[in-house]
Amino acid sequence: MKHLRLDWPVFLISGGVLLAFVIAALINAEAVSQFVDVTFAWSSEFFGAYWQILMLLTFLIAIFMSVMDLGKVRLGDRDLPEISTFKWLAMVMTTLLAGGGVFWAAAEPMYHYLDTPPLFDTDDASASALHAGLAQGFLHWGFLAWSMIGTLGVVVLMYAKEKGLPLKPRTLLYPIMGEKVMQSNSIIGAIADITSIIAACAGTIGPIGFLGLQAGYGLSSIFGLPDTFAVQVSMIFVLVGIATISAATGIYKGIQWLSRFNIVFTIVLAIFILLLGPTGFIFDHFISAYGSYLQNFFSMSLYRGDEAWLSGWTIFFWGWFIGYGPIMAVFISRISDGRSIRELFLSVAFLAPIVTNFWFTVVGGTGLYFETQNPGSVSDVLNEGGLPASIFAIVQQLPFAFWFAIAFIIVTCVFVATTADTIAYTISMIITGQHTPPRSVRMFWAIIFGAVAAVLLWIGQGTVDALQSFIVVTAVPVSLLMLTTLWTAPQTAKKLLKEKHRRM
Repeated sequence: MKHLRLDWPVFLISGGVLLAFVIAALINAEAVSQFVDVTFAWSSEFFGAYWQILMLLTFLIAIFMSVMDLGKVRLGDRDLPEISTFKWLAMVMTTLLAGGGVFWAAAEPMYHYLDTPPLFDTDDASASALHAGLAQGFLHWGFLAWSMIGTLGVVVLMYAKEKGLPLKPRTLLYPIMGEKVMQSNSIIGAIADITSIIAACAGTIGPIGFLGLQAGYGLSSIFGLPDTFAVQVSMIFVLVGIATISAATGIYKGIQWLSRFNIVFTIVLAIFILLLGPTGFIFDHFISAYGSYLQNFFSMSLYRGDEAWLSGWTIFFWGWFIGYGPIMAVFISRISDGRSIRELFLSVAFLAPIVTNFWFTVVGGTGLYFETQNPGSVSDVLNEGGLPASIFAIVQQLPFAFWFAIAFIIVTCVFVATTADTIAYTISMIITGQHTPPRSVRMFWAIIFGAVAAVLLWIGQGTVDALQSFIVVTAVPVSLLMLTTLWTAPQTAKKLLKEKHRRM
């Protein structure tokens, strides 16, 4: 440890902001929530339209690069990928789906069904509501979201990595600012790293807190245990233990194994729901809702009509994914040596969204089916218990409800753990500047995530919500960082293509 070199300004400021948030919440949780609400509203009002354009342009440029000769460029210094495609995709998908894998997959389609989004608010209310329930979720967890976290930024970072530069958010600015931004005294570089770390912490700690709430609710429903803080925090400690061990053993052991287990377990769970649940309803509405999603893709992406609705939904998610953008780009760059641009973009921006959207239909579509058959059977529980309760309202209406409930507690725990271990590993890379950071630093960040989540949960659920919403505020500076990739990624790919032709 005495030879450990940390970027102390970035470490102390990012950690200090997180600590200040917890202390402020302990002193006056209501004031903290009000502060987050005000800054959230300001971010949405002044940056919402810009974020919508940024998300769409990122996706369109990724498509353009995929179909052009630039797509043939192989990233990294290997002729073949170092990690198999299944293991690689498993690590990518489970990292982003911490909150969405169960919490939002179960709840969001129902929310949109009950309160039809403005764009789908037509005279044909019943058909529109069912389509909206799924199609709006497809947008929020679809092509645009995945493009932001795993396409253009990865190209820039992997080129810089070949030049011997560390994988850090500030490295995204290297093509524009050169060596200046990489120096330890660079204020702009420090801001890029700090805001990216804070955003990732906010987006990771929130789902950990929600897991505690969901586990408490689920164990109360299944075993009749009291839904207390002790039960909730016990589940958080279990999760943190898994994440810490995974982060400590590294990418090629713990993180890879846990991600692969998560994907296999989720696939098996989806198959059982399809076999025992409303199979025809799921497939029919996945196809029809996907058609609605594609037909209304541009109008949904650029919708600016209802500011209040937009702020609570699309802009919230866009802030979330933009906030995660640099950290995820760093992690994907770390595991993607040997992938071509076309392979990377098609896998992350097309395959992953379609798989995610189908999973949303399996879980959320099942909930919609039960709600249409028995109004209130899902919605009442959702309105009363919120995100953590929604999945149990669904599985309790399936055959073998007990085992499905246990399975969803497991899959949620592993989803969140795989995100926690990956983000802990990636933040450690940024703090140390090493591609394989020391084990102690990785374990430190995983433990910090759980500790902060437990403290915020003890203060009250509102503080967990507030911290998760804070990612939208941090997305303001992060979005300016990601904006640069719209032109640096194509330019970087052109350089790589020229270098490839020269070597031939």
